Amino acid sequence: MDMFAVDDDVAHWEAALLPLRGPARLPVLVPLAWHLRQRDTVRAVALATEGRQLLPATSLSQDDMRLVSARLLLVQAEAIWLAGELDDAAVLAEQAYDQLCQLGDHQGCADAHWLRAWIAIDRGDHRDGERELELMAAAARQAGDEQRADIAEAAIARWAVLQDQRLAERRWGQRFAADQSTQHPGAAAWVYDFFGLSASQHSDHGAAARHYIHCYETALETGQIRVAVTAAINIGLNFTILNDHHSALEWMQSALDLARPTGWPRSIGACLMHTAETMRRLGRLDATEELLHEALQIMTPLPGARSYAHALSYLGDLALDKADYPGALNAFHRMAGRADALGQADFQSIARRGQAHALCFLDRPQEALEMAERAVELAAEQANRDNHVAALRVLSVIHERHTLPPPPGMTEQNATLHYLYQALDVASAIDGYTLPGDLHDALGREYARVGDYAKAYASAQAAAAARQKTHSQEATNRAIAIQVHHQTEHARAEGYHHRELAASEARRAEVLQQTSATLERLSAIGQEITTHLDAAAVFQALNRHVQGLLPANTFAIYLCDPGGETVSRAFGIENGHALPTNTIAVDNPRANSARCVRERREIYIEEAGPDDIFLSPGTQLMVSALYVPLAVSERALGVMTVQAMHARAYGERERLIFRTLCAYGAIALDNAEAYRQLKDAQTQLVSQEKLAALGSLMAGVAHELNTPIGNSLLIASTLIQKTEELEIQVNGAGLRRSELAAYLADARKAHELVMRGLTSAADLVNSFKQVAVDRTTEQRREFNLQQVSHEVIATMMNRIRAANHHIEIEVPELISMDSYPGPFGQVIANFINNALLHAFARERSGSMWLHAATPAEGRVLITFRDNGGGIAPEHMSRIFDPFFTTKLGQGGSGLGLSISYNIVTSLLGGHISVHSSRDGTTFTLDLPLTAPEHQTAATTQIYT
Repeated sequence: MDMFAVDDDVAHWEAALLPLRGPARLPVLVPLAWHLRQRDTVRAVALATEGRQLLPATSLSQDDMRLVSARLLLVQAEAIWLAGELDDAAVLAEQAYDQLCQLGDHQGCADAHWLRAWIAIDRGDHRDGERELELMAAAARQAGDEQRADIAEAAIARWAVLQDQRLAERRWGQRFAADQSTQHPGAAAWVYDFFGLSASQHSDHGAAARHYIHCYETALETGQIRVAVTAAINIGLNFTILNDHHSALEWMQSALDLARPTGWPRSIGACLMHTAETMRRLGRLDATEELLHEALQIMTPLPGARSYAHALSYLGDLALDKADYPGALNAFHRMAGRADALGQADFQSIARRGQAHALCFLDRPQEALEMAERAVELAAEQANRDNHVAALRVLSVIHERHTLPPPPGMTEQNATLHYLYQALDVASAIDGYTLPGDLHDALGREYARVGDYAKAYASAQAAAAARQKTHSQEATNRAIAIQVHHQTEHARAEGYHHRELAASEARRAEVLQQTSATLERLSAIGQEITTHLDAAAVFQALNRHVQGLLPANTFAIYLCDPGGETVSRAFGIENGHALPTNTIAVDNPRANSARCVRERREIYIEEAGPDDIFLSPGTQLMVSALYVPLAVSERALGVMTVQAMHARAYGERERLIFRTLCAYGAIALDNAEAYRQLKDAQTQLVSQEKLAALGSLMAGVAHELNTPIGNSLLIASTLIQKTEELEIQVNGAGLRRSELAAYLADARKAHELVMRGLTSAADLVNSFKQVAVDRTTEQRREFNLQQVSHEVIATMMNRIRAANHHIEIEVPELISMDSYPGPFGQVIANFINNALLHAFARERSGSMWLHAATPAEGRVLITFRDNGGGIAPEHMSRIFDPFFTTKLGQGGSGLGLSISYNIVTSLLGGHISVHSSRDGTTFTLDLPLTAPEHQTAATTQIYT
């Protein structure tokens, strides 16, 4: 197995893995996991875990199973190393190494040595790291693997450059060809890295940038993301040293964009600290400090790494720029300790230069002089011109601020000019280097101090020209832009990561497109599903295809209620048996179907525990479950779920198929709902005509009025007869007192019965008048919806409390309507009366909820919900019919919902709908905030 593979090979493994199931996946899964370890670390670990679980079911020998297990263990160890957990990574790498050595897998041993080398290097133990790289090269040659040997020796060479550049070049300079076009790109990346670092240490920054660009490209091609990040940083560093800040920031931004999604502390910290250094050179000290402190915090788990020492050097330079000399001395002192431990001469020179600079301004000139002279010696020994120039400039500053003996062999007027000219001589040998303006400024100040004003003026002009070239407006603007970008990066990080995941899904979907048979079948299925305009037919079609394409012990479809507060199972099959309807609140914290709708994202549970799946009544606990939202544009219609009784039932291919079916299902169900609404609209038009034709209601009205009026007529005729008998007695022999008293008692009873009957008749007549709503007879005004709702409910609280029920109101304060508060209040009162009369059984208390929201401009959505027994399906089509009631003779007149329907659709200009199940009933009003205009008429109020 190659150590690194190109992208085309990875795509081939991706495509080959999709149709495979069970142990048959292992031969493809292992190389894919290995080569995704930096491309997509999270997925690589998931595949490695899956592979180790599949091993017991394979027919491999015990030795082969141990080899595969060790290889997958290396994948997990590398992921942990990249995350900065060095101790845990070392333990896993050691376990893998022991297994591989016992089995004689020299390639595997070389890979384990490679990982152990980088763990040691990130700990700051470069000697151990170099030893592991030497062992890797030996193991690779024992396996006959020249590619791995080249990678190991290129890495050894690049670290040797930092210790002793001349010795490294003598040993390794002829080992690698400058043209790496025929080399495998995985190995070429490390050779280019060696050449780039060597050129950079020679201060040949143009050549270094070219080598690092080749390193960056080949590393990306072979999935070496950490190397690519480092190469991009080094390209930026070389441009920074060349004072091309615009190019530097471009490359630093590329590195940061590549590192951020990974979450790897070393890579992110390195990007931040080197970007900070470029910011410092552009004078943006606040941004520099913010970036450096974040970098050091991120790299806290890696205090021994070279990157951490680098950050300390930048922190010291920042402190010098801010005149914080004690802080600078502390930072460079800490860096010196790390540089000596690492044994890297470039850092040793930088640390001593920085300490000398700080000591100079702390008025400790002799110590400063000794430190600066040692820094010059170290830089000269390594032929590192950049560090040499910096150390010479510090020597010039020390002599400028303090009276010290002149240096041996001084050729200029004083020691300051002597060291400045030495710095100019060294800098002029750096190819492509733009001399910074402050070096010319220092010369100009010193010439002016000694009275040579002509040379001082010439130096000032040279400083102005250098500064104009260095600090172009474009580079400054770019610095400001990258600062803003960084400040917003934290808020965007999660969204960026999700977009990266989505892009990864899209790439894998493109691979799946190569399996044309599956795509053609899905396309045909989509055409079939979306031709149905009936929800029940859509449910059946989806179930048929889910059962045919996926492992599905359970398949269910949940749809949102109109108010979006609950989801109800509209269709469900479990092991061939239909599931009953059940309703779940969208805010239920345990139900995955509710969370899927609430968060608008796919949820996959590959191996469920007892608390991972909310068990609905009458269902079995499944092991794997996949939930996908049903959505059209931004509207959530519900959720589809498929579940299986075995773990990890849904791989990448299955999830893609289910997502596709969900997309087709959402479109089909949305079309079916639109068709149903069209049919309802036609029915409403017919109903309005029926309600307007009051003549068709006369038979019902006559039947209802017959009893109270007939009873009143009978009583009145009886009273007339009694009165005539009394008159005869008065005109006859005489009237006894007892007879008069009996008459008065009968008359009183008759009056009461007549009044009761006539009052009942009057009420019925008044209700009958309300059926044909006179849309112009109620006062229209602006009102607060919350206030009116509270007032209506307050008038009914005695009845609600007496029946041992309660009601909750959730109406925002700021909803204002220009409409008819009286009729609106009657609609709400009718809903409450209807719930009190029909919804609740006498032996239990019930709950009601009134909720309002403004989902669209100019409209309000009002829902009234109860948790009663619901409305029988056979009654749903008649609930708005006049005089239809299931409580005839028990307080129901059959007019309440009919009146409400007519008020909402006619006077208020809205729509009314109802949704009911065994868990309760929900009425939904969709009303305009401004009611439609109606002709006025001088008639009396008809609403009661």
